[in-house]
Amino acid sequence: MLSVAAFACGLIFGIGLLISGMAQPAKVLNFLDLAGVASGTWDPSLAFVMAAALAVSGAGYALAGKRTQPMLAPGHLWPTRRDIDRPLIAGAVLFGIGWGLVGLCPGPALVDLATLMPQVIVFVAVMIGGMLLHDFWWAKRTAAGASAPVDG
Repeated sequence: MLSVAAFACGLIFGIGLLISGMAQPAKVLNFLDLAGVASGTWDPSLAFVMAAALAVSGAGYALAGKRTQPMLAPGHLWPTRRDIDRPLIAGAVLFGIGWGLVGLCPGPALVDLATLMPQVIVFVAVMIGGMLLHDFWWAKRTAAGASAPVDG
């Protein structure tokens, strides 16, 4: 049942990206280009998509928080960390640089794989490589005695 729920959530997410146009890198880049405000090329639609996503997820978290147990899991997996540390800042900066340069983040990139565009395939391959590199680095770091983050 959990796989069916994951599939349904992924399908809804992908369809939402396509309907909103957020799978189009040019649309995202037009939002990120604040110089376009003066020239009239700035596209504020991403802000509306983000606001709608926050409203829906906020309502979902509020409802889930009232339940003693999730419907499809043995227990809640709420984040426990609230601090802002160097890895968080470094990750956010790297994510922002990549998003700003290409106009893709992981979700839309996976949706755009269906286009078989070489630049999207390369982006996803390098993204996966970066994730594997991070996992390798983190495993070495934690083996050396650094504490792993606790998140759930």
